[in-house]
Amino acid sequence: MSTTATRPGVSWRHSNLPQPPPYTLRNVIRVIGPGAILLGLSLGSGDWVLGPVVTARWGTTFLWICAVSVLLQALLNTEMARYTLATGESIFAGFMRGRPGPRLWGSVYTLLHLAQVGWPGWALAAGAALVGAFLGRPLRPEDGPVIVALGYLIFLGAVFVTFLGPQVRRTVELCEWLVMGLALLFLAALALSIVHWATWVSVIVGFLPPVLGEPAPPSDMDWWLLVAFAAYSGGGGTINASLTHWLRDKGFGMAGTVDGRAVVVGGETVRFARDGMTFAPTEMNLAKWRQWWRYLRTDFWYLWAAGCVAGMALPVLVTAQLVAPGETWIDFAAAVGLAQVLGKSYGLVLWTGALLIGFGVLAATQVGIVAGYARSVTDILWTASARSRPAGAEGGAGGVYWLSLAGFTLAGCLAMTLADPLLLIVISASVAAFNFVVLSLHTLWVNRTLLPRALRPTLWRELAVLACALFFAALLARAILSSSILAGFLG
Repeated sequence: MSTTATRPGVSWRHSNLPQPPPYTLRNVIRVIGPGAILLGLSLGSGDWVLGPVVTARWGTTFLWICAVSVLLQALLNTEMARYTLATGESIFAGFMRGRPGPRLWGSVYTLLHLAQVGWPGWALAAGAALVGAFLGRPLRPEDGPVIVALGYLIFLGAVFVTFLGPQVRRTVELCEWLVMGLALLFLAALALSIVHWATWVSVIVGFLPPVLGEPAPPSDMDWWLLVAFAAYSGGGGTINASLTHWLRDKGFGMAGTVDGRAVVVGGETVRFARDGMTFAPTEMNLAKWRQWWRYLRTDFWYLWAAGCVAGMALPVLVTAQLVAPGETWIDFAAAVGLAQVLGKSYGLVLWTGALLIGFGVLAATQVGIVAGYARSVTDILWTASARSRPAGAEGGAGGVYWLSLAGFTLAGCLAMTLADPLLLIVISASVAAFNFVVLSLHTLWVNRTLLPRALRPTLWRELAVLACALFFAALLARAILSSSILAGFLG
């Protein structure tokens, strides 16, 4: 039976930490998952679009930024997951335990999430890929209206998927995984068949951080593009944090002891919990904690971190082989740049194949972002509302889900009238970089303040999370200082 324990400002129910399944390959495949979800989302923007754009422009000079970013994001991911493992709550629920309270923090993280993913550049990029495949030639300025129209159809189609029943949505998810798998096989086959050994060496060396100091920035340096490349080398910002909802729903760690309230969300019954539950740090519980942590390490290090670097390396290898540094891919051409160089070198078959696979990857990314946003924001706002009411007075979430989806749809439709797909993705990723700063600092506070001392991160992990905040803050500061308006103001 659970008891109630109180630390300053925090009230918890206590239970024993559930026993994790034995660490076998079969159980690893069954238990882990967030890392694979993040891999799929990062392939659509960071790997398929931003990696080739950066490589075409500057060669392999800045690939090390991807490696550093993935390393820091992996550390942050595990520290956000630490809180979920220890309490059965998402990291957003942990943020809401601090002052000034759940309503403010629920609103703040809803707006930060919308500001990051409410720029549907993936839909526009998918439209550009489809137009290029249909026309069988490089895109021209006069193709813009058709691309935008297709972008709207793809974006609204992604929204429509959320209206379908759970069984249909799961079928769509399986199709998304199939597309991602085909894309990786396609890129791997190209890398092994057309990329020379010298290019492999150049790319591998490029991923290694410079040991003799950062190279001088080139004359055509675009710091905002570099910020975007760093942020979307992984999942990106609040997308990373949203996967603690998934950990909780799967019963990871203490989430397996929390009996949530049945709530209908998007036609599917899920369980939301007003509060989580923690455990006394006894020797028995700490032994089980270390076993759970082994699964966490496998997911976010062996699968996600390695997969992110490999996923970025494959399109970069092909681009580095076929493009001499110095090409600037902008506007709609950035969405089809990789396919264009393949078509130029190897003909219409690879041009069309690359565009169709690119369309699938980008459209699947847009579907995943729409569904993930509506689900996460509903969870955040429901928890904020529930904690502002007496226990037992929690309401439903259906209205919150549909209102959040409607707001997201309106914001996305407006955003697509403002810019081309590359610029929309860069804006989205730049907000993700800012969100990394906020998430890193807030996660430090949550783990140091709310968790028992035996479950808190070690000093080197805290310093690594702080380094994540400083890394993205430094990139953002450099980009802001380089912008023409601010540069003119400062003289």
